[in-house]
Amino acid sequence: WKGSTSLPRARDPMSNDGQRVTRTLLKLSRGGADAIHLKEFDLLEEKFVPAKEGGFVLPEAKTRASYRSRDMLSIGSDFGPDSLTNSGYPRTVREWVRGTNVEDAPTVFEGEKTDVSVGAYVSDQRFRNGPIYEVRYRSLTFYTSVYYARTVQYEHLLAPDDPLREGVEEPSEFVKVDVQDDASISFYSKWMFISLRSDWCPVPGGETYATGSLLYVDAETFISDGKENCEYHVLFKPSDRTTFQTYSCTRNYLIMSILDNVKSKLLFYKLGEDGSLNLVYADKEAKIRACHASAIDPYENDEFWCTQSGYTQPSTLYLADARRVEAPGADDDDANSSDTFIVDKMKSLPEMYNAEGLVVSQKETTSKDGTKIPYFIVSKEGMKLDGSTPTLLYGYGGFEVSLGPKYIATSGIAWLEKGGVYVEANIRGGGEFGPQWHQAALKENRQKSYDDFIAVAEDLIANKICSPATLAARGGSNGGLLMGNMFVQRPDLFGAIHCAVPLLDMKRYHTLLAGHSWVAEYGDPDTDDWNFL
Repeated sequence: WKGSTSLPRARDPMSNDGQRVTRTLLKLSRGGADAIHLKEFDLLEEKFVPAKEGGFVLPEAKTRASYRSRDMLSIGSDFGPDSLTNSGYPRTVREWVRGTNVEDAPTVFEGEKTDVSVGAYVSDQRFRNGPIYEVRYRSLTFYTSVYYARTVQYEHLLAPDDPLREGVEEPSEFVKVDVQDDASISFYSKWMFISLRSDWCPVPGGETYATGSLLYVDAETFISDGKENCEYHVLFKPSDRTTFQTYSCTRNYLIMSILDNVKSKLLFYKLGEDGSLNLVYADKEAKIRACHASAIDPYENDEFWCTQSGYTQPSTLYLADARRVEAPGADDDDANSSDTFIVDKMKSLPEMYNAEGLVVSQKETTSKDGTKIPYFIVSKEGMKLDGSTPTLLYGYGGFEVSLGPKYIATSGIAWLEKGGVYVEANIRGGGEFGPQWHQAALKENRQKSYDDFIAVAEDLIANKICSPATLAARGGSNGGLLMGNMFVQRPDLFGAIHCAVPLLDMKRYHTLLAGHSWVAEYGDPDTDDWNFL
């Protein structure tokens, strides 16, 4: 199971006037591989729609697909020579009409072989009094993209021979979205959100917005009149220890998830009648937990699923309602500490190990260059600090991936229940403190990530939590590269090193299909980058 993409009710004439989702595209993967089998599923009949009955079905490939309308997809896949990038992802976008051969679908957009991938999507904001946005993009690298956008009518998303298109003028041409190539965009109501990975001054002589900021601007003004003629608003501005993670939108609220010193915090913004976004509630204290919000039915209401988990807490699903944050007393200390937006606990995964007596704490140490590096530690309450406790230190430090509280049953059963200590290091290269935390350890600066991990290991030993003989390190994939460096640079610090599914061949990694997309992270060994690789 690799997820699904549903047909939006607002663009489905069979949805009982927008009351029911009727079709979805299921992405099924063999053994968890990147390549998927695409199959359309009928949610009314509760069965797959076979190709012979007009269903959208494609064999195994690195396919990307989304509905334009009920009978038309935007799709990228392996269509033969030159249809994939050097990284093995779609290079072209086709518009596929139901009941036709995908080989005959016209190519409407294409990128370069050197791109990571290309794609297209529709953001229908009519239910929030906004327009329909159509977007195409080229992912130039893992961290840079070029976007093209326009506004369209519903009829423009139908098959070319659909009777509803008769007499409808063609939409305007796509316009290149004039943002930095390391910024990303999304749409909400009449607004375009711009997430920054580097400082940006859109108006000459005007304000410079900081790396990690989330801006919003009137989308049609930006697309039609240019970036210099817009009024910019800051929805989130990071500090040294806070970073924007993601957001989810209900009917009237935007729920933002941020990290505050690698601890979770939710912010609630309300969409005003004039289209403004106003902060109406924020968690007063960040908590050591994972907390994710996902809107249930943004067309109709403000309810959302709230999923919480922690190092000792299994994933728990709650029904929540964003309107509750504006109820009388919602800002009181007692209400805030108990998540006032929660309506009811729905379900929880079972406890897989005995967590009684375990405590979770956050510590901090100093890396070689003076940077403060936080880490989480899970241990028995009242643990003896004599260096004798078996300790497992986990790290990753790459691709802007943030480590943090999550329930890991295997570590609980095999390690914590037996009296061991589990530690996660929030080293540079990850996303714990935003893009700059990640960028600090890219390419020639990768050693900073390794220095950070070493500093955490030395701190554990200095505080007599463990000794080199009782300290083990573990990392996988990019974390396997981290482990390889620990084995080479500081084998004296560890009694054991678990180097899982590692990336170690830095001379040839970019030739391994998807490996080509990692050049922005590590460097290109076919250039002078090999000197530091």
